[in-house]
Amino acid sequence: MLALRLARGTRPLVLVRRAAVAAAAGGTGFLLLATLGHATAHPTDSGQAAVRLLWCLAPLAATAQLAVAVARTDPAARLQRGMAAAGLGPFRLTLLAAVSTALSGVLGAVAALLVFLRLRGGLGAAPWPKLATELLGAGHPLPVAGTVLLLSLVPLVLAGATALALRPREVAPAPPPTPAPTEAGDGADGAPRTAPAAPSGLPWGIALTAVGLTVETYAGRGTAVGSGLLPLPGRLVGSPPGVLAGWALSAVGLVLAGPGLVHLCGRLLCAGRPGALRLLAGRVLQEEARRIGRPVGVLCAVVSGGYAAVKVFRAAPLETFGPLTAVGAAVVLGCVLASALAAGLESRAARAEATAALRRLGAPAALLRRAATLRAATLLLVLAPLTWGVAELATVPLVR
Repeated sequence: MLALRLARGTRPLVLVRRAAVAAAAGGTGFLLLATLGHATAHPTDSGQAAVRLLWCLAPLAATAQLAVAVARTDPAARLQRGMAAAGLGPFRLTLLAAVSTALSGVLGAVAALLVFLRLRGGLGAAPWPKLATELLGAGHPLPVAGTVLLLSLVPLVLAGATALALRPREVAPAPPPTPAPTEAGDGADGAPRTAPAAPSGLPWGIALTAVGLTVETYAGRGTAVGSGLLPLPGRLVGSPPGVLAGWALSAVGLVLAGPGLVHLCGRLLCAGRPGALRLLAGRVLQEEARRIGRPVGVLCAVVSGGYAAVKVFRAAPLETFGPLTAVGAAVVLGCVLASALAAGLESRAARAEATAALRRLGAPAALLRRAATLRAATLLLVLAPLTWGVAELATVPLVR
């Protein structure tokens, strides 16, 4: 009840973010129901049903990431004045955020069920001939238990991911910042400047990406053994699972390297003797590397995988590309873009006090806007070629 009352009293921007979570949950639920409909229409083809179910894991994971990013920016999930006196401590606030996320997931799942039934010819509507028969299993009754299980999976996963990400943690004492080498003119008292500590995931991310590309290249050299675990067009059809394992390792490597890459962009901006603009933009990137680095790494991994998939599709017939593939790709890409935007909003809210202090000291608003533009341009100039290079290397064993 409290979650519903907070939802009624929230600002429009918060409602828009929750609506995005509900839309993503609806798309994922629709894909799960389409898998169930195909399985009921083809009861002897269990292998194809398992393949479709496995491919639903990517939209489900992307939706969970979006739900966590939205929950982090939700004002109701933050410990505010008076909440402890009302009995809302950190644990109950986490529970409240999980319940709010579950409500958005339930709303999306119900909408997905209504759309699915209507396309199949239920609810008094005429079925779409080709779509309902080939993809949704029209004319075959859906098992009630399986439908409820698949639809309840989406809000449960979203609520669990939110509770796990926002769980109360014991704050360990922060280590003293590492002093940077002093330079002439650093300050009037000669005090050394301090730089934020760099994230430790960059070497592991680079290593995982290199291992993934190596595994994929080695597996792509072999003869297709015809297992067809997760069929894709081109040379992935019937190829050994090592190719997909290499893709997965490369994606995980990009995600792990995300915070380190963002911190590296900040260090590049602060290199040499930077002016006020470069110093402000670089220090913000270094400070917020852990906050925005992981969503940026996920975005790079998804864009790299999407570019590689498009290149493979162009080199092969397009029979495997259909409406459900488009829905899945739209859900994944939309979720990672929205997660990156939510992380940016969270970073902006965390810097609100520092920004206000700069304005009180006389920093013009144009300087802050130019610093934000410089941060975005630096991230684009550094990460875009890296993402393109990983995608090109990933497609070499598939299109040659």
